[in-house]
Amino acid sequence: MPELRQDPASKRWVIIARERSRRPHAFVREGGMPGPGLAHLPTCPFCSGNEEHTPPESFALRDGTTPNGPGWRVRVVPNKFAALLPAGSTERKTENEFFRWMDGVGTHEVIIESPVHNLYIPFMDDRHVQEIVGTYRERYLTLREDTRFKLILIFKNHGVSAGTSLDHPHSQLVATPVVPTDIRATFQKAFDFFDDTGLCVYCRMLSEELRLGKRVILESDSFAVFHPFASRMPFETWIVPKKHGASFGLITVAEADEFALVLKQVLRKIYFGLKNPDFNLVVQTAPVKDEFEDYFHWHLQILPRLTTAAGFEMGTGIYINVALPEETAQFMRDLKEPELASPSLGPNVAEPPA
Repeated sequence: MPELRQDPASKRWVIIARERSRRPHAFVREGGMPGPGLAHLPTCPFCSGNEEHTPPESFALRDGTTPNGPGWRVRVVPNKFAALLPAGSTERKTENEFFRWMDGVGTHEVIIESPVHNLYIPFMDDRHVQEIVGTYRERYLTLREDTRFKLILIFKNHGVSAGTSLDHPHSQLVATPVVPTDIRATFQKAFDFFDDTGLCVYCRMLSEELRLGKRVILESDSFAVFHPFASRMPFETWIVPKKHGASFGLITVAEADEFALVLKQVLRKIYFGLKNPDFNLVVQTAPVKDEFEDYFHWHLQILPRLTTAAGFEMGTGIYINVALPEETAQFMRDLKEPELASPSLGPNVAEPPA
C-alpha cells in the first residue's frame, strides 16, 4: 500500500508509491557508465587556455600566474548569461500602482572547478575538492558584505536533464536582492517549529536519523549523510552538519575541508553506484540577515534526476517517489571497493592528479 510521508521541516507531503516501487538497482544507468571525454576541448570556454572566452575572473586560486590566463586550479567568473547583474537599483516600483517590479540586481557567478575538461569531483584528489569548497566559502563571505543581497545560493547542475549546458565541471552562485517565496515558506515552517518547541527541526531530524540509522549512508566527525524520510525522488541525499549553524557562511576552514571530503565520498558513490546520473546539488542556507538565528540549519541536498516530475507533481506540489529511502540508503551503504575503484579513464583523458 502507498504511504503519504511528511517532511517534518517543510511540512511538504510526499507519496512513497510502494506498489510502483523499483529496487535500487533499477535506477542504475543502462548501457554502463559513460566515461569522461576529452581532457581539453578547444571550443570550451572553461578549459585552460581559453580564458579569453569568459568575462574577467572575480577570483582564482593560482600559484603566481597572471590573472585571466592559464595556471589556475579553481576559477570564478561572472556568468556570461547572468540571471542577475550587479548594476541597478533595489528600489521597488509599480506599474499602474499594482504590478510590482525592480531592477534585476544581483550576482551570478560560475565556479570552474578544474582547468581540465573531464575532471569530475569523484576523480579529483582530496586537496582539490577542498579548494573548491573553500572557494564556495570565500565567495559567500565576500558577497555577504554587499548589503543589497538577501540570499546567497550555491548550486551545481550535472548533466543535460539537470539543466547544464556545458560538460566542463562547474558550480554556480547566485546572490539575490529578495528571499524567494518558496524558500521563505520553508524557513517559516522551520521558524514555526522553533517557536513551538524552542528546538531546531533539522537538529531533531538529524538526531532521529542517526538514532534509527536505516537511512544513514555515512558519517564523519562533523557531518552526517542520509536519504531523508520523506525523500522527494529516488536517492535524494542530504549532507547535514552535526553542529547547529543557520548559514553556510559560518563554516570554519577546518569544517569546510572535512565537508569537502564527505562531499567527494558521496559523489563517488553516486557516480559509480548509479553510473554517473544527472543531478542537481544545492546548498540550503539561511538568508544573510538570519544567519545567526536558531531556527534554521544549513545543509546540502543532492537531487538525482532519475525520474521525471509530471502533471500531478506540478499541480499539487506532492512528489511521487517510486523508491523507498530505506532501500536506497542500504544500496549506497553497501557500495564498497572495488565498486568505487576508479576505472581506467582511457586514452586522451586526464588521469586524476597524483
